[in-house]
Amino acid sequence: MFFCAIINNIFFYIYIVSLTKTTKKGLEAKQNLIEELRKCADIYRYVFVFSVENMRNNKLKDIRTAWKHSRFFFGKNKVMMIALGKGPTDEYKDNLHKVSKFLRGEVGVLFTNKTKDEVQEYFSNFKEVDYARAGNVATMAMTLDEGPLEQFPHSMEPQLRQLGLPTALKKGVVTLIKDFEVCKEGDTLTPEQARILYINETKITPLPPSDESDDTSSE
Repeated sequence: MFFCAIINNIFFYIYIVSLTKTTKKGLEAKQNLIEELRKCADIYRYVFVFSVENMRNNKLKDIRTAWKHSRFFFGKNKVMMIALGKGPTDEYKDNLHKVSKFLRGEVGVLFTNKTKDEVQEYFSNFKEVDYARAGNVATMAMTLDEGPLEQFPHSMEPQLRQLGLPTALKKGVVTLIKDFEVCKEGDTLTPEQARILYINETKITPLPPSDESDDTSSE
């Protein structure tokens, strides 16, 4: 960055250089991730790569608590590939480079002594009811009946109308002037639909993934 000044017809160009020294936290974090991944490769018998979608941090925390005997990692895929190895010549342990080909997209790595059958059984049966997000598929239909919506303060009425609800204030009470279908089962939820479900404290059970599992293991 620079600016110039003119004094007695002489141009002075003054360059401004920031002397703030950038920290190496990013590099240090990457090195720590590499070290932790390799440490786990020495400790655990199996490593799995799993994909996630619309992950909620509190749900992951619950799973980590239930699986204290194992280690979950979410990090930059390229860094994890360096830790495990991109090919036979630079892999940390035999066959670990085969795991790297699965490190694409939004994925994580699980190190565990649990067998493949035990891991698949747990996560196949793991379901949590939670608030839907835009893009989720509705697992049930929902319709709001005509009449007072006394759970909402009158100040929320404009917001409800913005979400598409046919509301009005009647004697200071938010009122739905006709039945309103929020969603049908199987709908891909819009942001407005997801918001309506949320403010009505309606949770859904996420649908299981339809595609094949991306997990792999190496002993």
